Amino acid sequence: MLLNGVAVEDTFAEAFAMWGTRVLITAENEKWGMAAARAMTGFATSVIGCKCEAGIESAVPAAQTPDSRPGVAVLLFGTSVESVGKRLVERIGQCVMTCPTTACYNALASDTTVPVGSLLRYFGDGFQAAKLLDGRRFWRVPAMDGEFVVEERFGVQPAIGGGNLLILGEDTAPTLAAAEAAVEAMRSVPGVILPFPDGVVRCGSKVGSRYKALVASTNDAYCPTLRAVTGTTQLGDEIGCVLEIVIDGLELGPIEEAMRRGMKAAARPGVRQITAGNYGGSLGQYKIALHALLNGT
Repeated sequence: MLLNGVAVEDTFAEAFAMWGTRVLITAENEKWGMAAARAMTGFATSVIGCKCEAGIESAVPAAQTPDSRPGVAVLLFGTSVESVGKRLVERIGQCVMTCPTTACYNALASDTTVPVGSLLRYFGDGFQAAKLLDGRRFWRVPAMDGEFVVEERFGVQPAIGGGNLLILGEDTAPTLAAAEAAVEAMRSVPGVILPFPDGVVRCGSKVGSRYKALVASTNDAYCPTLRAVTGTTQLGDEIGCVLEIVIDGLELGPIEEAMRRGMKAAARPGVRQITAGNYGGSLGQYKIALHALLNGT
């Protein structure tokens, strides 16, 4: 299949079942809300090395937040309910509670919840206070600029991680430009994040390694410098750069829509092929076919 003259391979992205949550951070102004959100989502590109995957979903207008202040929505994903809960306590405690003027609220309605404020309240050393509002319990923890308000429990739901696109280009400049255009298009879809730096991955991985201590290693089949030495190369001589975009979402539909928009945006001059990473369907629970996305099926 050709998309604006770019070949789209007849393959699928293999994605995995995860657990996800949505956090709403508010602050005195957008600057400090974003500062807390950036800190909370740092070092969260992959569960392989970071224990979670997280990113900024969107800014939230003050008119739509519980305390009528500017907000930022953050999505965080882990491999289990317990893992998500631990990461929330760690990251909200270290990155949001420490940031001037912030408050932190649950932004995901779910029957499954994890304790967050009920644990962070102990930092108040006995001076903390509970507040019940519309059936939701919050904790007010004293801080040097006033108090930090945090919701007692946060919702967690089944989610999906590892949707992906691979952009194969002639060299770095057009491939990077295509990846940047794809990221911009994909970030317009609510309910998804792109957890890697500004959404783009340069070092895609494969399962396993010749070194027993590693569970993943460089995806040599897509490394241009290894084309002549690896027996698994997927690259023709015209390919000089490959970049990947990974997508996590609270539901499958938004991931599919983000991938559809990303492919259309990435089909630009200098790009030769768009494909996706998979493991032959043997590992992931979700198989997202590229041609079906473009055909609307």
